[in-house]
Amino acid sequence: MRDRRRSRRPAALLVAAALAFGTAACGSGSGGAGSDDPNTLEVWTRSNPDPAATYERVFAAFTKKTGIKIDYQPVINFDQQLQSRASTKDLPDVMINDTALMGSYQGQGLLKPVDPASIAGHDQITDKTWSSTVGIDGKHYGIPYSRQAQTLMIRTDWLKKLGLKAPTTWQEMLSVAKAFATEDPDGDGKADTYGMVVPGSAQNGYAAWWGASFLWQGGAKIIEPDGKGTYRPAMDSAAAVNTVTWMKDNLFCGDNGVTQPGALTAVTSTATNFQDGNAGMYMTGPYNIATFDTTPGRDKYEVVPAPAGPAGGDVLADGENIYFGARTGKAKQEQALAAFLVSPEGQRLAMTGKNQPVVRIPVNSTLDAAKVRDDARWSVVQKAYEDSSQQFPNAPDFAPIKQDTADSLNAIFTYCGGDVRSQLAELNETLAGDLKDQDLLK
Repeated sequence: MRDRRRSRRPAALLVAAALAFGTAACGSGSGGAGSDDPNTLEVWTRSNPDPAATYERVFAAFTKKTGIKIDYQPVINFDQQLQSRASTKDLPDVMINDTALMGSYQGQGLLKPVDPASIAGHDQITDKTWSSTVGIDGKHYGIPYSRQAQTLMIRTDWLKKLGLKAPTTWQEMLSVAKAFATEDPDGDGKADTYGMVVPGSAQNGYAAWWGASFLWQGGAKIIEPDGKGTYRPAMDSAAAVNTVTWMKDNLFCGDNGVTQPGALTAVTSTATNFQDGNAGMYMTGPYNIATFDTTPGRDKYEVVPAPAGPAGGDVLADGENIYFGARTGKAKQEQALAAFLVSPEGQRLAMTGKNQPVVRIPVNSTLDAAKVRDDARWSVVQKAYEDSSQQFPNAPDFAPIKQDTADSLNAIFTYCGGDVRSQLAELNETLAGDLKDQDLLK
């Protein structure tokens, strides 16, 4: 077998740094901004300037309410900076970052466990949402903050011009995509439109991130838990073979213009064909709604549930958690911040305002995203999350699993002459190695 697993050296270094931190963290903090002031919390988010402005507003409201100060650090190169801070034995007090990173952080000793009962308002978060913060040892290592699920964004003006309806099944989606690519939906007399946008690069695991919804809808899983804390790879199943074969044959191989040129080297920042006006569908997250309302324009597209495959219409869900860094001395302040962030007041502030929202679907079950935003499209997203979504497993370090899956899918879709069954069997062996590296192989 060809071993496609990437070097684990950076992660190993971070583990070593984190373990060293863990042995020293029982004393007072040192070196971190705000660590000397018991009434100041150092808080990190992975944020560009626009969403960072929303966080600034939320934290200002928290300080006004409680008197607890926030030393806020919007960090773009989050993992690199976190590694640096772990090596100095001084982590931030609170971090807000992706749910999928919890297993990695917990396995590296970077997080304190969380008792949900210690967070005021914890009972306003559903059991399903809380379950995504449970580690391999059965303890919680995060507090849910924001969730989202993928939906289909589709050009309604193109549908109307061609006399079509939004698709509800894979076959209907394929028919609409081919029509968008071949029947001049923009009316310019040129063959310059495409059916759907795909960020299909292997870089940063995009092919697996985008393709996961299709895998769920086809009845496939990447790895499966055994209920005893271990997992087995599952990409050699008949459902996986059938699903990946369907994707390969219908979306990528053949000259039908279903996906945009360069789809298999595209990442989300370069897959701009929907807002550029030359692709008619995009399976993506709700963070794009504000962008697409500007261009192509709110009156030109709609948000609809993902078309269903043979096993249903489940889509990939993800989001952000609140994490407490593995340090001591500020538990009450950290719990107070978390309680405010998941409260109706904190969630509303994070969902509204002139800057990019940092809460998409609220984790607080008393709130309705569509009502908070006065935008019925968000009910489609919320319903997708609540009724028809799956998340990547949160307890293991899923990053290498996602990356190896993306590498394999990208190669399968790029080289159309390969045998899908044997290629997925090879992937399954690689995934077994990833699980073995973490002592999680069944």
